[in-house]
Amino acid sequence: MSYSQSKALWAITKASFKAIFSQPSAIFFSFLFPIVFILVFGAFSDRPSDPFKVAIAPGSDTSSVLYDSLIQNPRVKIIPYTDSVKRNADLTKGKLAAIISIKKVNSDSTTQNIVGLLASEAGGGAVYNLMQTLDYQAIKIELADAHKLQREYLLVPQIVPGKKYRQIDFILPGQLGFSILFATMFGIAFVFFNLREQLVLKRFYASPVRKINILIGIGASRLFFQLVNVVVLILFGHFFLNFTLVNGAITFFEMIALSIYMLFLLMGVGLIFSSVAKTDSSIPLLINLFGFPQMLLSGTFFPINVFPEWMQNLCKLLPLTPFNDAMRKISFEGLHIYDCGQELGILGIWILLVYAIAIKIMKWE
Repeated sequence: MSYSQSKALWAITKASFKAIFSQPSAIFFSFLFPIVFILVFGAFSDRPSDPFKVAIAPGSDTSSVLYDSLIQNPRVKIIPYTDSVKRNADLTKGKLAAIISIKKVNSDSTTQNIVGLLASEAGGGAVYNLMQTLDYQAIKIELADAHKLQREYLLVPQIVPGKKYRQIDFILPGQLGFSILFATMFGIAFVFFNLREQLVLKRFYASPVRKINILIGIGASRLFFQLVNVVVLILFGHFFLNFTLVNGAITFFEMIALSIYMLFLLMGVGLIFSSVAKTDSSIPLLINLFGFPQMLLSGTFFPINVFPEWMQNLCKLLPLTPFNDAMRKISFEGLHIYDCGQELGILGIWILLVYAIAIKIMKWE
């Protein structure tokens, strides 16, 4: 009776998958940790900026139209003070953008309102933004009073329908890449390292099971576990945080397919680290050396266009950058996975390079 390679593959896959759930930390870092990141970065991003906190100087003309318009302006919040010492202390601490004084000055036949702003260096550049707001408010008042003014140019804006780009549409694809990057490499590297140190791989190697089936069985269980993680994050973001899936189910399955492509690459990186590591304590160092530059330079938390152009070119060569870019193109821009040829090509080069190294240095004992 011939030995069944398929049964052996299934047994290894099932046992490896069960072993994942025996570690509570794997559940936390793979599922809950990315969700917490998504909630934190998505919570404060879409709300409007805080209004400018200002105080009105004593003796100001509170009967002026400008003062009334400031009260109704949502970008300005007037803080009342009865103690001038506390008001000045808050100004020097940066808690106030400015102290505003409004004085009416009569000269000959004209009346002019002088608006003074007392600001502090502690407020940074808030006073300049406040000046733009006040200037805009004053222009509106002047135009409203100029009934006989015939304007030469008339602006007629027209707004066409479009998709609103929310911060969650940027954050969630980056968190998917961040999650599968570290979770996959840590899982694969530690699993294969421990199996080799405990001579389990050596026993497998001596058994009738083909080596490729051993790798596929352990790798497939990790890949499936991370795919469950990806599904949970996408569905959580879509139904609870309004993450955009432009083409619905088609977009969802294309994001899954792209994740499988990336997971296959990261599985090879994990195999390399498990083979070159001398001790289990050196594995986190290797993973962090590979992962943290990508976390900072691959558009995970902020776009790479904040960097100089020469650095952007280097960022585009990192494997996590094309993954994040392709994910955002598929989820929000409505492109399909076959439209992301450049991103898939860069990842494909990484796959060939990684597995060429892995085949050369893979250790079974």
